[in-house]
Amino acid sequence: MKEYDVIVVGGGIHGAGVLQATQAAGYQGLLIEKNSLASGTSSRSSKLIHGGLRYLESGQFALVRESLRERSIHLRIAPDLVEMKSFFIPVYRDTRRRPWQLKLGLCLYALLGGLAPGTAFGSVPRREWGALDGLDTNGLDAVIRYFDAQTDDAQLTRAVVRSAQELGGELAMPATFMRGLLRDDGVEVQYDHAGGRVTCRTRVLVNAAGPWAARIAGEVQPAIAVPAVDLVQGTHIVLPVAVTAGIYYVESPTDGRAVFVMPWQGATMIGTTETPYRGDPDLVHPLPEEEEYLLAVAARYFPAFRDMTRKDIVSRFAGLRVLPAASETAFTRSRETIFTPDRDPRPRVLTLYGGKLTGWRAAAAEVLDRIRPSLGPKARRGSTDRLILRRAE
Repeated sequence: MKEYDVIVVGGGIHGAGVLQATQAAGYQGLLIEKNSLASGTSSRSSKLIHGGLRYLESGQFALVRESLRERSIHLRIAPDLVEMKSFFIPVYRDTRRRPWQLKLGLCLYALLGGLAPGTAFGSVPRREWGALDGLDTNGLDAVIRYFDAQTDDAQLTRAVVRSAQELGGELAMPATFMRGLLRDDGVEVQYDHAGGRVTCRTRVLVNAAGPWAARIAGEVQPAIAVPAVDLVQGTHIVLPVAVTAGIYYVESPTDGRAVFVMPWQGATMIGTTETPYRGDPDLVHPLPEEEEYLLAVAARYFPAFRDMTRKDIVSRFAGLRVLPAASETAFTRSRETIFTPDRDPRPRVLTLYGGKLTGWRAAAAEVLDRIRPSLGPKARRGSTDRLILRRAE
């Protein structure tokens, strides 16, 4: 029976990151993915490697600091995949956040980012408003410009897995995790692959299955704890008219939520929504009311979109976030990753719930720190903040 140090379930960005971190730390890992890499949430994000500006409002300063640090690392290790972009925040007479509030937040943002070049910000002069993709200037008081980064989330995930494979990591795909049997010294894992049942052993099983994590946890025997979490659906739509000046960070006119309007593959992507989801994660799809909501946001700010209807949407997609269960709105809840071990101090199973695209590398490092007592020392092969990630040809 083949043995591994770490088996990871889930081929999204967090599972990819854990496999890469496992290999870089000198261990031997296997990644099990049921469909294809980034086939779930990790191909349905807002495609941003961002510092988390909006998390300042909910006091998540540590998360913002970490996100800005990780953004800087991405720009260094993934130059083919992560690119700095101009972000514009238009402020109208009826906008809830005033220019002074935004500038104060951006000052704090810059300080948390160590005043690095990518944290600069300022006002766009009125004479330059005409270059902002036809942005509605009626009642416009100011336009604030700052910088953040954009990526192709699915390409990034594949690049991380490729990096792990170059260090000896293994990939079983498509493969379905069937069950994990806890032993004193690890887990016996069974999964279906290439028409047959495979049985192997691992010192630690890392459950990074995203919206499916609770389902995977339920296949472990004896049963392990599952924290109270909610699934929240986020929908994006793509419209055929392209914005080109940069990415617009706007307020929904109905509820004040932050929505991005951004260039994407020669068109414009708009997102996201936050809709409670209680169904099967395999069946998530954009809802008509979500599409109407996003169309209304686009029409509020850009006259070019005002005559568009759902028939004009060229593509749409919905993903699921995993958030701590709570009564408040999803917008204000913590985006910190939840790590749940089956036991301390030597976990046999560690499950990740939640997390952000930007923070995948930091989350993987946290996983390795938590499971290292179960693994013992090994000679390091590399460091994930130095391994270069390249776009596939």
